[in-house]
Amino acid sequence: MQKSIKWLESIQTPTLVIWEERARENIRRMAEKARRHGLRFRPHFKTHQSARVGEWFRDYGVERITVSSLEMAEYFTGHGWDDITVAFPVNLREMNRINSLAGEIRLGLLVEDEEVVARLSRGLQHPVQLWIKVDVGAGRTGIAAHDEEKLSRLAKKINSTARCQLAGLLTHAGHTYHAANKEQILAVHQQSTSRMRRAAERLVAQGMEALQISIGDTPGCSLAEDFTGVDEIRPGNFVYYDLM
Repeated sequence: MQKSIKWLESIQTPTLVIWEERARENIRRMAEKARRHGLRFRPHFKTHQSARVGEWFRDYGVERITVSSLEMAEYFTGHGWDDITVAFPVNLREMNRINSLAGEIRLGLLVEDEEVVARLSRGLQHPVQLWIKVDVGAGRTGIAAHDEEKLSRLAKKINSTARCQLAGLLTHAGHTYHAANKEQILAVHQQSTSRMRRAAERLVAQGMEALQISIGDTPGCSLAEDFTGVDEIRPGNFVYYDLM
């Protein structure tokens, strides 16, 4: 311990110090939870944004990742990742980047507007997977889970659009971070997954094929054991579990 303290005292400028063993254990636990529940594990790399840390995930069978920008997608593509979802609504001004990435990897994008889908269709040179961003209560972005008409119109638009494949419904229940205890986190998780299931079921009842459900918040993914109807989890913060 004294040796560790002396080393820390030698730091003179802002320096990132990672407890590798703890981070690897965090990754292992989340990967095992995903396997235990039959979930696809697509961790969000926005927390660490490090190719070196990203390699630790491969040791636990991770092959698909999430990022929050096309720039981040390019970075990790350059380090051998070839199945990436950009969990941020499409920016049409980045069409050149979208086409470049879509021609190199399996690319997933988020949409919440029919006009965006129409313009994507006109500009895409390669197929992409589209996820409909759903708001389950965080209030930040996405179509409200109960807005059946808007979700239906957007899903139909995607299904009728060239080079766009409807992957499913995606959400991030970010309001779990405002919960005061485990019970409140689990309550938000249950409410969020229930809303996603109902939204997907309503679309299937209209004749659409079964839609995948992707969720992503670390608090819910860490504490919950009920993932009924969920196909994919995308937590990111768990790799370090920061103060938030």
